[in-house]
Amino acid sequence: MGVIGLTGTIGSGKSTVSGYLRSLGAVIVDADEISRSLTAPGGRALIKIRESFGDKVFSGDALDRKALAGEVFSDKEKLQKLNSILHPLIFEQMFLEINEAVNGGAKHVIADVPLLFETGFEKHCDEIWLVYTDEKTQLERIVKRDNCTEEAAKARIANQMPVSEKMKKSDRLIDNSGDLDSLFKQVENLWQSINEKM
Repeated sequence: MGVIGLTGTIGSGKSTVSGYLRSLGAVIVDADEISRSLTAPGGRALIKIRESFGDKVFSGDALDRKALAGEVFSDKEKLQKLNSILHPLIFEQMFLEINEAVNGGAKHVIADVPLLFETGFEKHCDEIWLVYTDEKTQLERIVKRDNCTEEAAKARIANQMPVSEKMKKSDRLIDNSGDLDSLFKQVENLWQSINEKM
């Protein structure tokens, strides 16, 4: 059994790859999904987030995600504070889900982790797949997805490890600069090759 770490730069299309792998039958443990559940109403992370950032990042009992993003993406210390709250809780849940998948007979588990290298999660992976795209496409996707300015998108990119560094640390590269057919063909080939090793 192998844990495959799936990561990518922000706006690279990693979620599209993750979704396609799921459709091919892969077991996905998704750090972002876990993060959303931890910060949903009643989530385990909310008390500490309110203690650290105050009522200004809340709308009643619900987390105001846009307000929180505005706070942390322009201030590295605040981003580190948020990460110190979320990452231990996220990884605790990820390990539980990976173990459940292994006990359920899964041969491979895809750990979908946006900040895989930044958090040191690579040491828990047997292989790492990186999704990347060109900078122009990356910026366009972030602006459209997050409804933010290009300046805000660039700030988010700057908060992550450069893609050139991630490439050096990865075992397989998935180029998402083309169309979906090209992307899905690469993913199919990778998934087939990993299953042929079994």
